Amino acid sequence: MARGAWRSAGLTRSAQPTSPGSSSRRSATNRAYQMVKSDGSGRIVLQVHTLDNRRLENFLERHKAYYAYTGEIDIDRFLREILQKANEFVPSEAGSILLDDPITKNSDDRMENDLVFIATYGARAEARLNKRMHARVGIVGHVYATGVGYMTDDVLQDPYFYPTPDLPDDFQTRSVVCVPIRIEAAVCGVLELVNKTGPGGFREKDRRLLEIFADYASISIQNLLDARRAFEVAKRDGLTGLYNERYLHLRLTQELSRISRDGGDLCVIFLDLDNLKSVNDRHGHLAGSQVLREVGYLLRRTVTDERATLTRYGGDEFVLILPGHDMQEGMEVAQSIRNAIRASTFLSRPYGFNDPALNLHGVLTASLGVSSIRSHATPGASVEQQKNEILRSADAALYRAKQLGKDRCIGAREEDTHFPAAMLS
Repeated sequence: MARGAWRSAGLTRSAQPTSPGSSSRRSATNRAYQMVKSDGSGRIVLQVHTLDNRRLENFLERHKAYYAYTGEIDIDRFLREILQKANEFVPSEAGSILLDDPITKNSDDRMENDLVFIATYGARAEARLNKRMHARVGIVGHVYATGVGYMTDDVLQDPYFYPTPDLPDDFQTRSVVCVPIRIEAAVCGVLELVNKTGPGGFREKDRRLLEIFADYASISIQNLLDARRAFEVAKRDGLTGLYNERYLHLRLTQELSRISRDGGDLCVIFLDLDNLKSVNDRHGHLAGSQVLREVGYLLRRTVTDERATLTRYGGDEFVLILPGHDMQEGMEVAQSIRNAIRASTFLSRPYGFNDPALNLHGVLTASLGVSSIRSHATPGASVEQQKNEILRSADAALYRAKQLGKDRCIGAREEDTHFPAAMLS
């Protein structure tokens, strides 16, 4: 999760009560502040209200619903907005969300872990992204280790304070409030705000309000991760781990929409395993299923382009989407797959329950058909029509490869766009 692609919210804020004495007349969870936003062309003063608890809950529940029912999940955007809302909740000059690194995490001793800045705002916000700090260090480390929120309005007198070297020399940390972030009841990070804006420093009520917010944020982050896992499972084939037919059509539509807007080319490869039926008939369907798993692994190992989408359509049929590939490049990829399957020894290890290794070499081959947008789709046609044409063309080329004796790669012809393919959605 921790990576350099996180971006800060991009707001430089200065918050003050809107009128003298207004802070005493307003609820602690519903105050009006002046927010200054710099957009490069001038300074615009915006009237901003911090969230009361009901509005805060509605905000997070909307996120829960949004991420549960949409397609790709933008965690970057989610955490930026979480931090932005925390600043509205308790206005501050700077803030960060830090999470422990799941790859190096020591669950037995949290003090040995590193915390990574994954979302920031304020002074040198972008420079702090992806920076690491040890969990033994500072107020942040203390909150992470104890799982208890902490606040100080005079860091120079605080025994836990440790200055952050990534802040500019002229930035003076005066006050800090930190609260833990939990996933499934375990502390996984810290939400930190620095230098409350307005008169005075952080107060106990600010810490309590931020803890309420952090609890909601923790639940929402968990819901977000659950939704992402559920979405990932829903678009995967359970046997091979490749994408499934539903995601094939979704992804192809997205890529064709992008090409219609930005230009470029794209190849589709249809692949059908030759002789898998003979493996099923002789060794059983468990052996055949294991062969399909191994073919899925072989495809991931052979096709290394990160833009490629590898799918299992069903049975022993696979479909690949290759953005940025023309016909010649698509044929080269298809040939490399064919060669890899011919050279492989399948079921070289025991599989299932007490099933011995079969070491199937030279038994399985593949027939492949290739088409491309520029060669086989009507220019200017709708995305749906182009999708149908490119799928029909690759399917027809695969059909010819089978008719010509299998174990070969065939490029589609112009007339193949009228092939009565069964792959259309």
